[in-house]
Amino acid sequence: MSHAVVEIAGSEVGTPEQFLNKVALPCRPVILRGLVRDWPAVQAALQSPFAFQQYLLQFDAGLQAEAFFGSPGIAGKYYYNNDLTGFNFERRRVKFAEGVEAIVSTMDMKDAASVYIGSLTTNDFLPGFATSNSMPLLSPSIVPRIWLGHASNVSSHYDAFDNIACVIAGKRRFTLFPPQAISNLYVGPIDNTMAGQPVSLAASSPSDALRFPLFEAVKDQVMIAELEPGDALYLPKLWWHKVESLGRLNGLINYWWDAFSAGPDAPYTSLLLSMITVAERPLPERLAWRAYFDHYVFRPNGHPLQHLPAEQHGLLGPLKDTYGKLRARVMYLLRGGQ
Repeated sequence: MSHAVVEIAGSEVGTPEQFLNKVALPCRPVILRGLVRDWPAVQAALQSPFAFQQYLLQFDAGLQAEAFFGSPGIAGKYYYNNDLTGFNFERRRVKFAEGVEAIVSTMDMKDAASVYIGSLTTNDFLPGFATSNSMPLLSPSIVPRIWLGHASNVSSHYDAFDNIACVIAGKRRFTLFPPQAISNLYVGPIDNTMAGQPVSLAASSPSDALRFPLFEAVKDQVMIAELEPGDALYLPKLWWHKVESLGRLNGLINYWWDAFSAGPDAPYTSLLLSMITVAERPLPERLAWRAYFDHYVFRPNGHPLQHLPAEQHGLLGPLKDTYGKLRARVMYLLRGGQ
């Protein structure tokens, strides 16, 4: 059984402060209906595929991009080969305009290869696009990325950043699982990936209780978000999402950023470092370290020094005051200090 994603009108979160407090802070997916419907890019796509193509190309900087080309047999599902040693599509370098032309000119051909271009920063590939299609909820310093293609099925994966995904052409369906489902999702390799992030083999494949028995326990946690042109989805970091592009021509603009960052260091960095320092120690020691991580980092019972006056919290004082000192200590230890 699937659950619907909470949705609100995009007009209800008109400022960055409203968005942060009302939408981002709970760390749950939210559909923002009609958030970018007035964008010129959306209006061009609603007019016709050719109008959409011409609208994009007026910003084209002439750069080359990596595109995925898949045979008709994969039906737009870009995935691993059978033994996970390679992939079922071909990567090619093409100029942006050539990639868009390949998509638009073949979108109604049943036997044509599927084409997918993704994660292109508009500031580089389409300078001026972001100014004409502005995102009111985020700082202008957060760079949008564009994704274009035929109908496609992008395997279930997570991102280490918060995301606002805005449909500008076609339709999108997001199939979501919460971060807590990770142990039941049968995650693939973290370094041999299609586009940078590991994927859930269970959530990306046809249902198979024999191959993925643990997945059965989280099936009822699935959430579905259906987006039309002009709609947006706020997707918190670490949420698993399969993305299906359902139109014959599909376009999306997304924004990745860390909504709650206190500085330049990302949580994923500490995850990788913990793999080195903790992951293969004896189980009793791992459990001991988990207790310390819970106490000092995850803090289910509150601040670890709440029994002392604030002036005695030292390095555990407010992060805005202690970030630099903690970071300096970490760098000193990584360089071999004691």
